[in-house]
Amino acid sequence: MDVLLAVGLGAIFLALAITVLAVATGPGRTGPAQALADIERIYAPGARGRDVSGDRALRHFTALGRTLTPRGAAGWIQRWLDHAGNPPGWSPERVFEMQGLGFVTLGCLGGLVGAGMAVGFDAGVISSALLGLLVGALAGLGLPCAVVLDLGQRRQKKIRAMLPDVLDMLTLSVEAGLGFDQALAHVASGTRGPLAGEVARALHEMHMGKQRSEAMRALAERTTVRELRMVAIAVVQATELGVPMSTVLREQAGEMRVRRRQRAEEQARKVPVKVLFPLIFCLFPALFIVVLGPGILRIMDTLLR
Repeated sequence: MDVLLAVGLGAIFLALAITVLAVATGPGRTGPAQALADIERIYAPGARGRDVSGDRALRHFTALGRTLTPRGAAGWIQRWLDHAGNPPGWSPERVFEMQGLGFVTLGCLGGLVGAGMAVGFDAGVISSALLGLLVGALAGLGLPCAVVLDLGQRRQKKIRAMLPDVLDMLTLSVEAGLGFDQALAHVASGTRGPLAGEVARALHEMHMGKQRSEAMRALAERTTVRELRMVAIAVVQATELGVPMSTVLREQAGEMRVRRRQRAEEQARKVPVKVLFPLIFCLFPALFIVVLGPGILRIMDTLLR
């Protein structure tokens, strides 16, 4: 009996020791802080894609791209990846890898093309090859950044186009009696597109313990759309000053409609200028040939006779 009692007490103390050790060596952040850290990890650039930086064959290209890229470019790339919605598999390390790979591949291809053109035109082979190498290497180095920039700008244009309708829906939801958080949830579930994703992320952060003002400031930092930043700042001010949210949203919705009409008028005024170049270089030459061609042929035939 004493042996069984000693064994039981030893098991209890062993279990307590394992529990204390697990708590002491576990993650330091728990509760809301850990949940917010999980959100940042989920939405981080490249979090949904595979990490290719660990491959030994590709690690050299990553180091090459990082070396050739100016200092501070990682922050710029990560910021524009946030603007682009953090495409799956894309991270600053992946962009550096593509820069190194493009620098080598397009540089060699440009050198071969330059040498081939030099042979065809009887020019200096070495100088042409070096010129092609330089052009190809610079193109390979800048192409990944251009792709990231284009993705970010396209996504921000979609957000700007969706903002008036989403803001109207948010205003109607708040005026119908829903709270601001419930209205955000209604917008996130009832719409599709990049703006719905940004609203869902802000709502997720608020549910995990972040204050509304902090979540809206983070939303404003993740976009380049001036109108969305103004809406986020207005919501923050209304939250901190106690202004009725429906009044603020109604004013912002009216201003968004005015801005959308002004933007449409601006685009309409640009159409004649954009049509001018195709008209001059494509339509006018064909029109001149049709109208003046027969007369020119008759004059030439008369002069030759």
